[in-house]
Amino acid sequence: MEIFWYIVLMVMLTVYIILDGYDFGAGIVHLFFAKKDKDKKVITKSIGPFWDANEVWLIAAGGILFFAFPTLYAVAFSGFYLPLIMILWLLIFRAIGLELRGQIKNTIWEAIWDKAFGISSLLLALFFGVALGNVVRGVNLGMVSEGVAANEGHYFFLPLWNSTFSPQAEHLGVIDWFTLLLGVISVIILLIHGANWIIFKTNSSINEKLKKVVFRLNFVLLALVITSLSIWDRIEALPFHNFMDHPWLFIFPSIAIIGLLGLFKIKSFKKDGTGFIFSSLFLFGGLTTTVASIFPKVLPSTNDVVSSLTIYNSSTGEYGLSVGVYWFIIAIILVAIYMFVQYRVFSGKMDDNSYGEH
Repeated sequence: MEIFWYIVLMVMLTVYIILDGYDFGAGIVHLFFAKKDKDKKVITKSIGPFWDANEVWLIAAGGILFFAFPTLYAVAFSGFYLPLIMILWLLIFRAIGLELRGQIKNTIWEAIWDKAFGISSLLLALFFGVALGNVVRGVNLGMVSEGVAANEGHYFFLPLWNSTFSPQAEHLGVIDWFTLLLGVISVIILLIHGANWIIFKTNSSINEKLKKVVFRLNFVLLALVITSLSIWDRIEALPFHNFMDHPWLFIFPSIAIIGLLGLFKIKSFKKDGTGFIFSSLFLFGGLTTTVASIFPKVLPSTNDVVSSLTIYNSSTGEYGLSVGVYWFIIAIILVAIYMFVQYRVFSGKMDDNSYGEH
């Protein structure tokens, strides 16, 4: 049952990143590339009917985490308390930036909320990448110092950064040069993903420019992905051992490679939605590759004194996991119907959608 619920949790997080990821990317495009007011409005129209529904997947994933892996939930929400609060505030400012912009027809008012929306989207993309970096790198469970655990086994707390800014320090920070690298990769891929969504859902005047941006950024993304993989091999001993033991897992990095290579043909796609499919494939492949690499760990320990958290030592009891299956089936059917209806109703281009015209 632990594996089933772990798959459910990872699917929900992956769906969230793909769906809300294009919202973040659209916000970054809005911040840096949308100079005309009509283009800004078109961008917000493209995500208007979807962004709040997309965030439900994050809430659902949190619920699954609380129910199925309560130890991981407690450890993560205490250890990452400060960055989680920052993410919460960024989500709030991003939402009110979308909702309040159109309340008053004033240049200064609109500029303030445009910046709130764009900067919040940028920082959220960065922080989610940094969060993934922390999971990949691991944390100092038990707050071990000189071979002695200062706290109980599952406790840890991270400042935003430490004085060395190193991912191999004994006392780590949330942000170091390795996690920051993954944060930058996250910003770039979500910018690409958001640009592909805008191209797919609008006839914006900047669409041709966005295709050129995607093409150029794809070279940067490829270089950074290769760099991060080579660095990870130095930070973590045998990070890809699961792939050697189970060769079928190579299907996940293969999907990521297909998505990445496909984006190089962005200028020649005849259908506007093709680029979005390829960026979605890269996100899916990249996230599943990362998960497959650390499995069955869910939060690695960077010391040899305290064991890592796994799906087995952080899960709830067998009875609770079994009973939850019935409620999950009902919930996922309802969500599937809702998502189908929503994306069917708002299919096609969104240029004439009235979202934001309060």
